[in-house]
Amino acid sequence: EPRRCYLLLGENGAGKSTLLRVLAGLLRPTLGTVRVLDGPPAETRGRIGYMSHAAMLYDELTARENLEYTARLYTGHACLEADRALRMVGLDPELARSVGQYSQGMRQRTSLARVLVSQPELLLLDEPFSNMDRVSAERMLALLVELRGAGRTIVLTTHQRELAEPMADVVLMMRGGALTETA
Repeated sequence: EPRRCYLLLGENGAGKSTLLRVLAGLLRPTLGTVRVLDGPPAETRGRIGYMSHAAMLYDELTARENLEYTARLYTGHACLEADRALRMVGLDPELARSVGQYSQGMRQRTSLARVLVSQPELLLLDEPFSNMDRVSAERMLALLVELRGAGRTIVLTTHQRELAEPMADVVLMMRGGALTETA
């Protein structure tokens, strides 16, 4: 549902990341069909933003260059300016160092900015708070609350339940590749 936040919890290996990849259209389900935003993921991919646990950034480029490159991949799509996306996640767009020289927390924020560039309707975020200090994680959480209020739908996984649970509309538990309960 639009403007909702779904928190996906479970042990390592429970299937959370795999489920996000299926929703993003990066993997096919072994059984059944998947519909995201009223269509199969292959048809709605341009409306989905996926942040994997791995940074998916070019280490030799600056954050701005990474985001500008990403925006060029969305031809005919209204993208955010790189500087605006970086400011949204609390990074200085003028920082001239390459992303490979960033701390892990800065890389996480750059990864989120990369996802935000395309202004997706659905955000699929795999462990967005990992490698972040508490202040940075809380700042990212506040941004996610703001994005949800602006009409975005969010599905996120985290091992920091206490951090994300207050913003969650629905909490889902996975075990062994299956949904085990809804909290």
